[in-house]
Amino acid sequence: MTDAPRDAREIGVGLISVGWMGRLHSRAYTNVPQVYPDLGLRPRLVQAADTAEAGRAYARDVLGYASTTADYHEVLANPEVEVVSICAPNFLHAEIGIAAAKAGKPFWIEKPVGRGEADTAAVRDAAIEAGVATTIGFNYRHPPAIQLARKLVDEGALGTITNVRGRFFGGFNADPNAPRAWRFVREQSGSGVLGDLMGHLVDLVHFLLGPIGAVTASTGTFIHERPGVPGSPDEGKLLPVENEDYANLLIRFDETALASTALGTLDASWIAVGPKAEYAIEIFGTNGSLRWNFERMNELELAVREADGSVGYRRLLADATFPEFSRFQPSAGTPMGYDDLKTIEANKFLLAATGRPSDTSNIHDALASAQVLTAAEESAASGQWVATPVIEGSTANIRTGGDAR
Repeated sequence: MTDAPRDAREIGVGLISVGWMGRLHSRAYTNVPQVYPDLGLRPRLVQAADTAEAGRAYARDVLGYASTTADYHEVLANPEVEVVSICAPNFLHAEIGIAAAKAGKPFWIEKPVGRGEADTAAVRDAAIEAGVATTIGFNYRHPPAIQLARKLVDEGALGTITNVRGRFFGGFNADPNAPRAWRFVREQSGSGVLGDLMGHLVDLVHFLLGPIGAVTASTGTFIHERPGVPGSPDEGKLLPVENEDYANLLIRFDETALASTALGTLDASWIAVGPKAEYAIEIFGTNGSLRWNFERMNELELAVREADGSVGYRRLLADATFPEFSRFQPSAGTPMGYDDLKTIEANKFLLAATGRPSDTSNIHDALASAQVLTAAEESAASGQWVATPVIEGSTANIRTGGDAR
């Protein structure tokens, strides 16, 4: 790897919210010139916004932003800011996304883009009207093993896809004594694990197999109360949890999907005791199957029927034959990490933001995922199947081999 060429064009970056994800975006921008010198861009960290002084100080003194502000509108109005990362809490995403579009700034925004389908559609409409490029933080598309999995599915290596099983299980909210932060308040977060983990899983299914056409779902809340946040007026009180801890979806695919005749089950939990980040997907076909688990991100298990009829799983370690891997590591067994996925995402965003071909996720993908999650909530309430029409402009994998609609 080498640094960007000396004649690489600088591109001014603005950041809104300097939490963990905002810091990760900033590192990704910094890494891009070294990992993707052929991009010909050198991101310059211009201005960061955060309501907390500690966040602004970190942006200035550690990340290296030239200036900071408590008001995100100043970032959007800054003429030196050409692209924006939006990493604020969920309940601010729609407001800031719409403002960024109106300011004419291409934006990279974390999911969920809104607290549901309506919020997300409003951001989509603003982005279309402004004609700005968008990228969504669907980082589980980017592991080289997932990129290879998509290629295998596209090429028909598994035969006709029959079924998919996905589970995104995390234990980060499993402690019932953890405070009731904004994620458990419906007005601030919208849904619970549906918007948090299931949104990622739905997008991963769309990316690998195609648009989901209908869902039926069940949801449950198992930790019904949590203590108030220390230092807040609610400290010492037990407060109700207002959204779901677990969700299960049965899915059917749209007729345009590469896996149009397949069936599937998707599960998500953020209170699972045991799993840490067991974000996994299994795809089965008439000639083989594959499976992947984020806890072993650099591995893909593949079983394909041989000419003599024998079949069994092979454990493939990511190496230079896997898409993107050689940009980060020289050989199998030296793993990539989560931060690397965001560097891949940053590169795709900057390609799109500068008007070049990019297979980045976009605001239509965010709406496609949000539509499925809203349908799941409706189904959980009614007990009925709910249809989810294809969203025009999404990058869901359709029969023709993954072309965008």
